[in-house]
Amino acid sequence: MFITTSGRTNPSLIMKAKQLSQAWGIPYLERNKRTIQQIQSELPVDIIVVGKERIEIYFYGNRKPMFFHPNSAMFRIKRIMKGERDPLIDACNLEEGSTFLDCTLGLASDSIVASFIVGNVGKAVGIEKNELIFRLVKEGLLQWKTNMDPIDEAMKRIEVLQGDHLQILKSLDDNSFDCVYFDPMFEESIDESDGIRSIKAIASRLPLTIEHIKEAKRVARHRVVLKDHYRSERFKVFRFQQLIRKTSKFHYGIIDV
Repeated sequence: MFITTSGRTNPSLIMKAKQLSQAWGIPYLERNKRTIQQIQSELPVDIIVVGKERIEIYFYGNRKPMFFHPNSAMFRIKRIMKGERDPLIDACNLEEGSTFLDCTLGLASDSIVASFIVGNVGKAVGIEKNELIFRLVKEGLLQWKTNMDPIDEAMKRIEVLQGDHLQILKSLDDNSFDCVYFDPMFEESIDESDGIRSIKAIASRLPLTIEHIKEAKRVARHRVVLKDHYRSERFKVFRFQQLIRKTSKFHYGIIDV
């Protein structure tokens, strides 16, 4: 893997790419006006591209990049600001001052919405196992500009941890978060955004186990929440109360503790 800059580069982008190269331990590569396809025809590797507005990852053999974007979080928060309800917030029973632990951060859409709700007095923490996704999302949450201060502030407040969520759960104190949340890869496919499709190639696919739920119930002060395909057997296996949503292919399950 290499880090380079976007095609229209400048000294500031080059400096930023070199800083990330040193911080992440990934070699820097001069762009030299080459396309990504030209670089990858010479070097069959993944390429991280530092641009003015975002960082992209071009996986070898895939022309579409993966990048951080607040995605659905933006329009969900806009709906909340208009007084509409959000099913995640209802399932997790979050309010200002709540503490929220997202064990499967991914591109952080749910954590952004949770962070907006819990505010400055609350806390939103996300765990991401894949180191590359962790780096991309952590940088994106700090740098992305939506031109809406409440959303930008919500993104910056999220604390991002890298590692195995089971091991991190084991390291946490009893009753240390109001809600512990899981959004594992669905066992059945549904229509997905480009962002979700791109992340699937490298996202962790470790199964959810009884041990995960046991630790989550110990860490959660009020509730453990699972998001899954509406036909998933995990709701029954782990004894979640499934919240039926007739117009949606994914449901939430809750365990009150």
